[in-house]
Amino acid sequence: WELGTRAQTILAMNATQYSVLSVSNSLPPPSTIPDSLSSPMDTFFSIPHDIVANRSQSNGNQAGPQPLIKDGSAGDPASIGFAVLIANWTGQGGEDYAGAAKDQLDFLEFNVSRTSDGALSHRIDQLQLWSDFTYMVPPFLAYYGMITQNRTLILEAYNQISLYRSYLRDTSANNLWKHILLGKSGNDEGHWSTGNAWAAAGMLRVLGTYKNSQFSNTLKSQQKDLAAWVLEIHAAMYSHLDNSSNLFPNYASQPVTADNFLDASSTALLASTVYRLSLIWGTHTYLPIAERTRKALFAPNTNSSSNSPLEHFDANGWLTPVVNPDNYPKQGSESPEGQAFVVELHSAWRDWVADGSKGANGAKRLNEGPVILKWSLVVFGVCWGILL
Repeated sequence: WELGTRAQTILAMNATQYSVLSVSNSLPPPSTIPDSLSSPMDTFFSIPHDIVANRSQSNGNQAGPQPLIKDGSAGDPASIGFAVLIANWTGQGGEDYAGAAKDQLDFLEFNVSRTSDGALSHRIDQLQLWSDFTYMVPPFLAYYGMITQNRTLILEAYNQISLYRSYLRDTSANNLWKHILLGKSGNDEGHWSTGNAWAAAGMLRVLGTYKNSQFSNTLKSQQKDLAAWVLEIHAAMYSHLDNSSNLFPNYASQPVTADNFLDASSTALLASTVYRLSLIWGTHTYLPIAERTRKALFAPNTNSSSNSPLEHFDANGWLTPVVNPDNYPKQGSESPEGQAFVVELHSAWRDWVADGSKGANGAKRLNEGPVILKWSLVVFGVCWGILL
C-alpha cells in the first residue's frame, strides 16, 4: 500500500493532469506525456515498472490471476493497479502492463474470498474486512472500468464501498467506521482514525474518477452517495478532534491517553479530504476545522531546544506524532504513509487556494508570513524524500 499511496501522491502534487482528484481534468488522461511533466512522471512510472518487472519473482513464476506483488493482504497490491494502468495507457515500454493489470483484476475476482453479499476480503488467509480496503481496491476498479469503458466494472467500485460501509459503519458511534471485522482472528472493532481517513480518501478517488469520466452523467446517484458518505465520515470524525492539539487520537472515539496517543498522520489525510470534497463537490462544511488542523500541523515550534522549526516535524522532516503503520495500536516514529499524507494535505490545500479558497468563512489563508515559508520548506523536503 505504501507504493500505491506514493504513486497517488506524486500525481496529486506534481502531475495533476493525471490525478483523478483534479476537477479540471477529463478522463481518460492524455495518452502522450506532456514534456512539462516528464520529470515527475518518470518518477511515477518507476513504481509500476519495478513492480511489474519483478512480479514473476515475487509470485514464484506463476501464470494467470495473481497480485501485482506477493502480500498477505488481498487488497493492498491493488493499490498500485491504477499506476500500472496509466503506464499501459501512455505506452510505457519494456513490460506487459496490460497483462499485469488484468492478472490483478482476475485475482480479485476469482481468487479472493467474499462475503455472502459480495464484499471482497482484504486478507488472503481469512475472510476479513478492513477499512483500509476502501483506498486500495475500489479506486483500482473504478480506474480500470473507466480506461476500458466497462461500466459494470466501474460500478463495482461503488458496490464494494457500499458493502464495506454496510459492515463497518457503526451507527451507535455517530457513523464512525470500525477498523477490522469478520475475521477468525485479529479483528479490531475500534474506530481507528487512519482507517476512517483511508475510507474517505478512497471514496473521493472513486468520486473523482466518476465525475471526470465518460460515465459521469449516468452515475449521478452514485456520485451523490459517495460525496454524502465522505461528509458522513467528516461529521463522525471531527466531533472527536482533540481541541487542545487539533489532532485526532489514534482511536477517534476514545480519550487521549498514553496508549491512545495523538496522531498527526490521520489528521493530515482526513483534512486533505475536506479540501478535496470542497473542490470536487462544492461541500465546504468542515473547511474551517480543516484549516485549524492544517495550521496546527504546520505551527512553528516554540520549544527552543528543538532543532526543527515546526512543532510536528522532527529535524529530518518526519511528521510527528504518528501511528506505527505496521502496528496500528502503537505509536511510531517514521511513517512513510504519514509523509505521503502531509503531501496530500499540501496539494489539496494548494489546489483549494488556487480555486479561490471557497468556503473558508473568513479564515486566514494566504497572509501567514514566516509560518507559510517554513511550511513550504518542510513540505518540499517531504516531497523530495517521497519522490526519490
